[in-house]
Amino acid sequence: MTSQDRQTQAGSSADLGAAHASAALLERLADKLGGRASVAAVFGEPVFREGITVVPVAKVGFGFGGGAGREKAGDKDGEGGGGGGGAGAKPLGFIEIKDGTATYKPIRDPWVDVVLPLATLLVGVAGSRVLRAVAKSRSGRRDKAE
Repeated sequence: MTSQDRQTQAGSSADLGAAHASAALLERLADKLGGRASVAAVFGEPVFREGITVVPVAKVGFGFGGGAGREKAGDKDGEGGGGGGGAGAKPLGFIEIKDGTATYKPIRDPWVDVVLPLATLLVGVAGSRVLRAVAKSRSGRRDKAE
């Protein structure tokens, strides 16, 4: 086996080692995050008050990524990358249980209550002005044609 063959074999072994380490890291991350992705992450602990039970409901998301490294051919320095992860939760509403009846009550976003009606109003005003301008220009053309 030549010196170049040994270097190539060592390089591919380093690549396999980095790939294995990366796969092991991703697997550990998935196990840890997967263990937290349960019903309890979406539905909070029930609260009992005066004959009413309230169960909080949320939207939960998890994400993660990983990396790998390798040795540069013919160079003592290598290159590599890392990874990370994160989670987020947004309250959606709650389930109210009263007298044996469960009712879901969403939490409304205040921006939707403000922005949507305002946008509708602006579209209505602008649309009516455009329609009036078109009607006026058509009636002006008819007057000139006669």
